[in-house]
Amino acid sequence: MNKAADIAVKTTYFSIFGNVLLALLKGISGILGNSYALIADAIESTTDIFASLLVLLGLHYANRPADANHPYGHGRIEPLVTFLVVVFLVVSAAFIAHESIQNIQHPHELPHPFTLVVLGGIILWKEITYRIVNQKSKQIHSSSLKADAWHHRSDALTSLAAFAGIAIALSMGPGYEAADDWAALLASIFIVYNSYRIFRPALGEIMDEHLYDDLVDDIRLNALQVPGILATEKCFIRKAGMKYHVDLHAIVDGNLSVKEGHDLAHALKDGLRENLPQLGHVLIHIEPHDEIRRNA
Repeated sequence: MNKAADIAVKTTYFSIFGNVLLALLKGISGILGNSYALIADAIESTTDIFASLLVLLGLHYANRPADANHPYGHGRIEPLVTFLVVVFLVVSAAFIAHESIQNIQHPHELPHPFTLVVLGGIILWKEITYRIVNQKSKQIHSSSLKADAWHHRSDALTSLAAFAGIAIALSMGPGYEAADDWAALLASIFIVYNSYRIFRPALGEIMDEHLYDDLVDDIRLNALQVPGILATEKCFIRKAGMKYHVDLHAIVDGNLSVKEGHDLAHALKDGLRENLPQLGHVLIHIEPHDEIRRNA
């Protein structure tokens, strides 16, 4: 397993372990504290556990080496796993919304004050976890790990909504018991919104949408450091898993022999992959400088 994959797997185990503990804490506190908002939060954390397991399976599959049937590797499993994670989120949001509406229509007891203390600690922990996992996702360019990070952020938001609902119910007293349930309903809306934020980049990855201008600039700058490369023309990038596959047109002296052009293309490819380790397959197309000038 390479370094990026190892980081992704360890980070996902960290997410799973945290979600298991939090789901138990939220569920027990919600039942004992008479808070459906906290129980709804526990439901989301439970779905997060299964979603993180999906991410883990996807990462293990994405790390399999290229073979005859998958010459570009198995990285495209990552956005597919992200789609499944989004389904988990939307289903959990729908369940929470349904139960919240049912509870709003039927009066119940006020939540217990200790649930606020529990939620305060949960909000802090979830925001810290989001920042850790999101930073790791950026470090290794993993869309599924980014989806897992947004799970933690959505959990922090639902916990914040639950905190507000319980605080209103306790401060306003009898007659405001439903504030807890309205908070859970608001949390379900947050979850759907975050689901879209997770889904959209993964869809772009599957559709080979161009989203990598900064990386294109880095590739062009690094290409010019290779002796013999006069300029670059077209540069196309598509992402698969944690790797970026590149098609680059490089402009060289038109008087070079075929072998010299071939060797220069290999030197450019090796130089790019050495300086930009996130690159996967790099296809170099050599353009003669004289031809470019005549067509200008």
